[in-house]
Amino acid sequence: MLDHFDQEGFLQALRQNLHREYRCEIEEAAPWQLHEALGEAVMEQLYSDWRASLQKRDQVRRAGYLSAEFLVGRAVYNNLLCLGVLDEVAGLLAQAGADIGALEEIEDAALGNGGLGRLAACFLDSAATLDLPLDGYGIRYRYGLFRQQLVDGYQKEAADDWTRFGDPWSVRRQQDTVQVTLGDQVVNAVPYDMPILGWGTDNVGTLRLWQAEPVEEFDFTLFNDQHYDEAVRCKNKAEDISRVLYPNDSTREGKLLRLGQQYFFCSASLQSMLRDYARAHGENYHDFGKWYALQLNDTHPVIAIPELIRLLMERSLDFLSALAVAQETFSYTNHTVMPEAMESWECSLLRETCPQVLAVIEMIDEHRARDLAGRGLSPMAAARYRIIRGGYVQMANLAVYVGHTVNGVAKLHTEILKETVLHDWYKLFPERFQNKTNGITQRRWLRLCNPELSALITRLLGDEAWVRDLERLKELERYAQDEGVMREFAVIKREKKRQLAGFIERQEGIRLDENFLFDIQVKRLHEYKRQLLNALSILDIYYGLKEGRIQDFTPTAFIFGAKAAPGYVRAKAIIHFICEIAKMIDGDPEMDGKLKIVFVQNYNVSYAERLIPAADVSEQISTAGTEASGTGNMKFMLNGAVTLGTYDGANVEIVKAAGEENNYIFGARVEQLDEIRDSYDPKRIYEEQPRIRRVLDTLIDGTFSDSGNGEFAELHRSILEGASWHRADNYFLLRDFLDYQEKKLAANRDYRDRLAFSRRCWYNLCNAGRFSSDRTIREYARDIWKIEPVK
Repeated sequence: MLDHFDQEGFLQALRQNLHREYRCEIEEAAPWQLHEALGEAVMEQLYSDWRASLQKRDQVRRAGYLSAEFLVGRAVYNNLLCLGVLDEVAGLLAQAGADIGALEEIEDAALGNGGLGRLAACFLDSAATLDLPLDGYGIRYRYGLFRQQLVDGYQKEAADDWTRFGDPWSVRRQQDTVQVTLGDQVVNAVPYDMPILGWGTDNVGTLRLWQAEPVEEFDFTLFNDQHYDEAVRCKNKAEDISRVLYPNDSTREGKLLRLGQQYFFCSASLQSMLRDYARAHGENYHDFGKWYALQLNDTHPVIAIPELIRLLMERSLDFLSALAVAQETFSYTNHTVMPEAMESWECSLLRETCPQVLAVIEMIDEHRARDLAGRGLSPMAAARYRIIRGGYVQMANLAVYVGHTVNGVAKLHTEILKETVLHDWYKLFPERFQNKTNGITQRRWLRLCNPELSALITRLLGDEAWVRDLERLKELERYAQDEGVMREFAVIKREKKRQLAGFIERQEGIRLDENFLFDIQVKRLHEYKRQLLNALSILDIYYGLKEGRIQDFTPTAFIFGAKAAPGYVRAKAIIHFICEIAKMIDGDPEMDGKLKIVFVQNYNVSYAERLIPAADVSEQISTAGTEASGTGNMKFMLNGAVTLGTYDGANVEIVKAAGEENNYIFGARVEQLDEIRDSYDPKRIYEEQPRIRRVLDTLIDGTFSDSGNGEFAELHRSILEGASWHRADNYFLLRDFLDYQEKKLAANRDYRDRLAFSRRCWYNLCNAGRFSSDRTIREYARDIWKIEPVK
């Protein structure tokens, strides 16, 4: 990108920054000092391209991606890579006596919880690379997703102060500050803009993150004791809005804060867009939807719909005209079929937080009733489409009714939306529903994190065009029968395993053998993702090895990485259970050289960049019909791992692309589960299958200790008896257990023939092209946003 990269100018700027800020030389700088100074030096060279890109956006139809999460990870290496100067900067630093690898100590920007936020980051990367005018809007959380530590097998959370050493990749735009009213409080929304760099282009996108600050500047030295506490309270109340990602909403105060966060960033973003629109196009706001397309990333930003209508009415549009503009502007992505993620907000909370918006929502719902009556629906039939129901605002209903397009994120997920979750809406507005299968950016998830494999691909294809056109990987299939290439591929995989083993030893103090099969499950900890099924199966393998039932077992390291939400007690119990199994295996000398479990701490984007290239087997084992898409499955596939998984989410499309013979698919499918859901009896399986009974009963028979808190017994009950809020074995662990174990052991046996196994992995790599986020973003741009590349 930086054809005009000035090496001497960069080094000079780097030295000047270090002298000015820290009074040190390059070779003396601490990693965080080097990172700050390097970021500032690169940003100086970026400035002109970024400014030009911002100016171009004012002249074309543009898109905005509204999301509560942007899991961008560590920026420095990715930015240097996309600028095309990573190797040059590494060389310059080495000449000056510094190691670019020291920047591994820099914190991730963990402003997201998992796939939702990482997808948003991938989309911005792809849009920048494709020259598409897409910008992101979210919250600049003071503390990102918590830092996780495992203490005696228990998850402990600590604040993630990701900016404590600065944030050189963001620019504070004080002049663009807007004000947002939340209840009886007015706060400043101050934007911090982060450049989003594309590969091989001068186009620079923008991620605008809003920080909440008090309207007044407090000089606490002027306050007497009587007013000091009140001034601190006012300041903290304002800053609390952007203080933490996903505050605990188990209390009314937590719910108010979370709703306030959503309204805060949506209102601030819309005010900013309307100001830019007026500057570029005048104050005829009837045309706003012709210039702006806004994507709602799940239900968190849906409150933007009534807020835009309110802001347009403030600017002299009548309600119907403002509603028409909103209908032209907004589209909505559904990311889940989980009921708890289909947000609904109590009207009393809206009345306390943003009563002006609740009034607009009531107007929309009244208009909906009239609209549906005009379409011939009876009052009883129209009641199924209420936006306000039982004193709650149904955010998905609001998004579907006002938005012009609704999309799922995998073919199976979209069909589930049509057939069940949003079936009534689909019958009413079938033309609004689309599928947009998720994708990942190959820049970060192959070119950056796996340079060894990238070099092999580039050599075989003759150039690096695949970094912009991932479909080129399909051409590599012709090498599947080339033993020399397959052996080279296997050597690269072993090297990535060696690197990961070294990193885990440094981070966790645990030694791994790179010759083991690496079976990896890394993702958010949730019951539907079935980490517990994986743990139970490992126990069964352990007992099988002890008894001699399992012969010729390939030594295997089972690696987990996951964070459980702080209030998710059952998920935390699953982490503890896995750690207890790991401790038992470590304490058994018979398992030495055969079996190992590692639960890595504080799993994040940077850890994923090491884990994913090293995987032989990718565990994607969610219950069919529960995972909307998944993107981790795509990252593993792209780096040459086989999928051990169910027919769920994008697994269906992955297996279709790469071939079921090159993966290990097990378990009931959606239609099979629908048939047995009402009659399913896990107790019968438990009683009839001694292997299942044995591993499940380790939760209650004293094999493992839960320190007397009863968490393991509760897990046991959840499987056999259920709870007041769910059925027994709600995610069908026992139903799928034996089939899962059979396929897991089949992969283990097949690994003994390394050449044949490498060939399976290679076919997965070769067919990963359609899972690039470049393809996904092209589809959004063409089918939903109607935007064109900017030149």
